[in-house]
Amino acid sequence: MNSLKYEAVDKIGIITINRPNALNAFNKDVIDKFDNLLDEIGNDGRVKVVIITGEGERAFCTGADLAGIKNSTKEEFAQFIEKGQMLMRKIETMKKPFIAAINGFALGGGLELALACDIRIASENAKLGTPEVGVGLIPGWGATQRLPKVIGLGRAKELILTGNHISAKDAERLGLVNKVVTFDELIPSANKIAEKIANNAPIAVQLAKAATNVSFEGNIEEGYKHELEAEKKCFETEDLREGIQALFDKRKPNFAGN
Repeated sequence: MNSLKYEAVDKIGIITINRPNALNAFNKDVIDKFDNLLDEIGNDGRVKVVIITGEGERAFCTGADLAGIKNSTKEEFAQFIEKGQMLMRKIETMKKPFIAAINGFALGGGLELALACDIRIASENAKLGTPEVGVGLIPGWGATQRLPKVIGLGRAKELILTGNHISAKDAERLGLVNKVVTFDELIPSANKIAEKIANNAPIAVQLAKAATNVSFEGNIEEGYKHELEAEKKCFETEDLREGIQALFDKRKPNFAGN
């Protein structure tokens, strides 16, 4: 099964993460394919706007596939984090606008994927959160940098430090998503916004995105470096091993703080 699907209709491209049995989680293969696909889309002058979604109703994306992390070396883990960071940064800085059509769970790197997009639409069944601290990690693909700027520092810290999930309606109230619709309306609603953008002056849209990013960013490259170093420290802890094992065992983790 192809882990990533893509179709372009008129001026709009739709990327679908196609690992529904893994809740559309990212592994190295998905990141590599996603990165290559973005290069293709970037060179396709016909496509003006891109929608990102997940296959099925259960999940938009649940971030990193922990099964792969569990068996990684520290160096492999660091490379995986860096690749994810660069993928999110590529989405954020590409000239074409991106719309996240969030169906079901958008957790960890899945929420970070949505945050890298320019506009976020959620279905009523969506659940959003950054649960990494619950397994002994931190959000490593940009949430510590982007989330505070979207919903405010205090609310971002609450989500990041508790690992709580929030509903689509709460996400809308916080300004984390632009709009909440039924699952059946999700892609049509995203398409409607995409069509409006695609029919505007292409150069003006590109420059408007870039100018808005400048006002938003601060120094995200330094923030990425900080996230990476923190993630590497997390990787060396016994708590991470316990957190991942507990998740697979479907039990509460017993963290020892080492």
